[in-house]
Amino acid sequence: MKPRREALLHPMNLAGLFTWGAVALTLNYGPAEQLWQRWGVALLFLVAMMAEHWTRPRSLPLAMLLLVQAACALALIWLTPRMGVSPVLLVMLIASIATCWPPRVVIPVALVLNIAMYLILRANGNDHALMIVMIYAAFQTFAALTSHYARSAEQARDRLALVNADLLATRALLADSSRDAERLRVARELHDVAGHKLTALRLNLRALGAQEGASPQLRLAEQLSAELLGDIRGVVHALRDVGGLDIATALHALAAPFPQPRLELAMHGDVRITDPALADAVLRVVQESLTNSARHADAKTLRVTLSRDAGALRIRIEDDGRLHGAVREGNGLTGMRERIEERGGRITFARGDAGALRIDAALPA
Repeated sequence: MKPRREALLHPMNLAGLFTWGAVALTLNYGPAEQLWQRWGVALLFLVAMMAEHWTRPRSLPLAMLLLVQAACALALIWLTPRMGVSPVLLVMLIASIATCWPPRVVIPVALVLNIAMYLILRANGNDHALMIVMIYAAFQTFAALTSHYARSAEQARDRLALVNADLLATRALLADSSRDAERLRVARELHDVAGHKLTALRLNLRALGAQEGASPQLRLAEQLSAELLGDIRGVVHALRDVGGLDIATALHALAAPFPQPRLELAMHGDVRITDPALADAVLRVVQESLTNSARHADAKTLRVTLSRDAGALRIRIEDDGRLHGAVREGNGLTGMRERIEERGGRITFARGDAGALRIDAALPA
């Protein structure tokens, strides 16, 4: 979920740049005729390493960049077999792989790279090839475990932030729903109890005031009771006039943990959501859209438009990212469709004019 600049300036990446610089300092110590080759390979490794943080979040380009780094690291080991420093790049590479893939992928890749390093060292006549490989394999294991646990901790933190935002959004809706329920309860009590008794009182006062010789105070009391009954009816009407749930606050609370995309919400003036179940459905659709945009589209802004048309609540969601390939309904989009259709609504997924995913949904309201 991190923006590219923040990811580039992450302490782990800065440490990688520092390590590459330390390896680069040793490139001048070796056969002069291979100097440009050593520097060319090292610079290509650096370019591929930096490009990791500027590519779209797709696995194929990332795998290709890591493959380029692996080839460059092994090439430097071949070009500097006696220096003993170039294998440090493999330590960096394994640590980087461990931040992107689980151990079941990291372990075979590390095994292949270390076998390749051993064969290169042996081919260059290094009698201590096995010892060197074992030492660097230990460094790789430490770096991979550190990266793996750091990645796990970051993912747990992100999940916790999302759950907390979900709770805040749900709490906001529940608070609104509770307030509305209390307003309706008070309105019913006023209408059924106070209103009924005031009506009976007014009728009795009117009957007494109609008798011959009734005092003016009775007529005044009947008039005041009529005015009071009208005031109570006005209060009951105001209490029953529920303005709807504060869906905007709930949606912004839901989007708060996402550095990107930023939520832009547009609600037409006639949109009022009073049903908590309908509000929850809107929340879940927007929540899944935020997650999809952050993970797959590299979007900066997510635009959500709520409107009402022909007795239906219409939702349009579109970001400013880029949709790669055709629209495929994965688990997230499938769950979104199921949630909408359970409430008797309909939903469509399409590519927008700017090339991003556009979601149009309609729910009976």
